[in-house]
Amino acid sequence: MYSLSSAIDAFPGVKVLIIGDLMLDRFTYGKIERISPEAPVPVFKVISQKEMPGGAGNVATNLRALGCRVSYVGLIGDDAEGSTLVQLLKESGVHSHLVKPSDFSTTVKNRLIAGGNHISRVDREGRVPDLSVNLPFFLRAFRRLAKRADIVLLSDYGKGLLTKDNTPQLIDICRELGKRVIVDPKGTDYGKYTGATLVKPNLKEFTEVTGGTPFDPKSSDFRKRLSDAAKELIERYRFGNLLITLGEHGMALVSAKEPTRVRQISTRAKEVFDVSGAGDTSLATLGASLGCGVPLLQAMHLANLASGIVVGKVGTATVSADELREALQRDDHNSVPTRNPERKIMSLPQAENLIADLRRKGKTIGFTNGVFDCCHMGHLRSLLEASKACDALVVAVNSDTSVKRLKGEERPLQDEATRALLLASLEYVSCVVIFEEDTPIDVIKALRPDVLAKEGYTIERWPEAQYAQQYGAKIITLPHIGDYSTTRMIDKLK
Repeated sequence: MYSLSSAIDAFPGVKVLIIGDLMLDRFTYGKIERISPEAPVPVFKVISQKEMPGGAGNVATNLRALGCRVSYVGLIGDDAEGSTLVQLLKESGVHSHLVKPSDFSTTVKNRLIAGGNHISRVDREGRVPDLSVNLPFFLRAFRRLAKRADIVLLSDYGKGLLTKDNTPQLIDICRELGKRVIVDPKGTDYGKYTGATLVKPNLKEFTEVTGGTPFDPKSSDFRKRLSDAAKELIERYRFGNLLITLGEHGMALVSAKEPTRVRQISTRAKEVFDVSGAGDTSLATLGASLGCGVPLLQAMHLANLASGIVVGKVGTATVSADELREALQRDDHNSVPTRNPERKIMSLPQAENLIADLRRKGKTIGFTNGVFDCCHMGHLRSLLEASKACDALVVAVNSDTSVKRLKGEERPLQDEATRALLLASLEYVSCVVIFEEDTPIDVIKALRPDVLAKEGYTIERWPEAQYAQQYGAKIITLPHIGDYSTTRMIDKLK
């Protein structure tokens, strides 16, 4: 199980295959200073121009910005704009397999921007030709690349590449090869995505495909209505998951395993300048995260963070691994009260509330416990190693009365408040809970951590780990580090 920061470090090893509609995004920047004498319209004076891959190409460049190894299968025109796209994809490090029909023009979206505001958009869209001649090439290239991929993304912009005939064939190939497929859909014909691992519509698209009755994320029955509609789609088209992006309200997940449960996380954007390509960034980050083994809820959290970054930029933009890592660190800092260690010492109900909030953000919860009477290097190294396996580490500490029962009346040397405060002062400890019982089993039952880590304990003589393993927690036996012992330290002091 990855911590989210470790997942970002692992992105360069992830191999992603993309197929979808490619277009050239052109941003023409200028200024408006007067009205035309020819007609009552503003005169747009061009200052500069920027071009970049759009559509599925933007997904590809976002993946490259995160460090992933990317292959792309698609269609472009045999024209100047197509040549520009080939060069842009090559410069970004995307490995492309492109068909150039002579009777097809590259799709171009030219956005006119003045003073940071979109003034207009001028589109040129070529009609996609009959793909039956090129279909064998697509399927052969797709199969060859899918064999080597960790995950496959279908980026459908409704421009004609992903049809109701070839899309099911692509998904069937992935299922045959045991590859997960994430779909960013378009239109209302979701039948062509049957069997996909995850389908990711926005709320407007989800509303259209489920009958057109609006969903209000602020309403009290929102989750019930959303789960009912999502459950119907999941059952009809055998989707593994539906992930609905909700704009300013974040994301909502409904899984085939729990079709009546909606898992929603809030948006992380601070200021919105431009939503162009935010869905592409979300898709790319989700694919990269799932491709390196991150659980879906945590992958959602990273995708949500990435979307929050990109909408703060003007124009079609990407998010780098460093930007995502910095956003994760800021989010961690805001999630856990690190500045005042005393706030990290919590009652069990307080800890439950903190863990519930962290889980809504997709965090992995780790757990360890002990007396920690005289903190030494062995303790510190074990806590550090435990923290590497999770996003938030909970440390349960035996109370004074508990220690006396276990170790005799002369212990502990330091009272529970002191021991808890010392632990809470460590940056990589998120929460400290003092427990009165001989074992922390009640704490584990209440918090249900995702990871249990402890030095020297194998699961055979670790009852709490046996319990946690039953609900799916990962159990880690940390290696003994050095010749450190609290008892030996006390004997030496004496």
